[in-house]
Amino acid sequence: MTVKNVVFVTGASGFLGSAVARQALSRGFEVRALVRASSPRRNLEGLPLQVVEGDMRDAQAMARALDGVRYLFHVAADYRLWAPDPEEIVRTNLAGTETVMRAARAAGVERIIYTSSVATLRVAGATAPVDETAGMRPDEAIGAYKRSKVLAERAVERMVAEEGLPAVIVNPSTPIGPRDVRPTPTGRIIVEAATGKIPAFVDTGLNLAHVDDVAEGHMLALERGRIGERYILGGQDVTLQQMLRDIAGLSGRRAPTVQLPRWPLYPLAHVAEAVARVTGKEPFITLDGLAMSRYRMFFRSDKAARELGYRARPYQEALRDALDWFRQAGYLG
Repeated sequence: MTVKNVVFVTGASGFLGSAVARQALSRGFEVRALVRASSPRRNLEGLPLQVVEGDMRDAQAMARALDGVRYLFHVAADYRLWAPDPEEIVRTNLAGTETVMRAARAAGVERIIYTSSVATLRVAGATAPVDETAGMRPDEAIGAYKRSKVLAERAVERMVAEEGLPAVIVNPSTPIGPRDVRPTPTGRIIVEAATGKIPAFVDTGLNLAHVDDVAEGHMLALERGRIGERYILGGQDVTLQQMLRDIAGLSGRRAPTVQLPRWPLYPLAHVAEAVARVTGKEPFITLDGLAMSRYRMFFRSDKAARELGYRARPYQEALRDALDWFRQAGYLG
């Protein structure tokens, strides 16, 4: 009996999911892509793959979609930092992950790559970039998104330990680059900064990686990752001030020089969230986002480099690719 090299990618129309699908195609896999009926298909246009409509929380739909699949990349997630009902984020990311994992195990999927996040790692109190040993408890997480990712990651770990789920966990940092259609919260910062709408900054930092490098890291985890292990797929640690300075340099704008304290921003975040509840549009500034910005979210990818052969290009290349794509797609006016 010939085993088909069918790869199933959830969240395949999204920023990271579409990059994973492209990497799988480049390696000769037959790709089946899960897409919600309401999701835009722009990132999948022209790609030789099979699109399957469905919701990852629908057990029957997942059972049908996973029939005949050899490998699973569960990339789909609700990555909003704000929602009118925060528990909706938790339900999607936890229940959706559990449903997909059970369906994959029942279908006999050979190997699973579960896309978690560095949001599951504790940076509070860290004096240096953290690694995979800095696990966080759900009650330590700031906001519904981080809590949902911690809960989902722990659920996958339990299924690996207790049910023999053949899953490897990857923890991407903050991907940037082309095809950020929505865009992501970090993509919004890039667009706003490139159009001169961010006049100041707070003292924070993040780890930025090219989305295509993170996607390649998923493939390396499939090929070389150890079942039950976690691998940070990161890039370069950058302060927000430096990121804004680099965006300004690439956009021909003046970089902001004013550093704001956080406390005056909390009333603005309250107002922004109140307006968002009326308009339904995600606010640019949120209470959870401000709380997270107290910490520099710096991470180490040494384990992925050592065990998987993972490499990330300089973050400025990712920033340039992101700006080029946003410009060509009409996001920069």
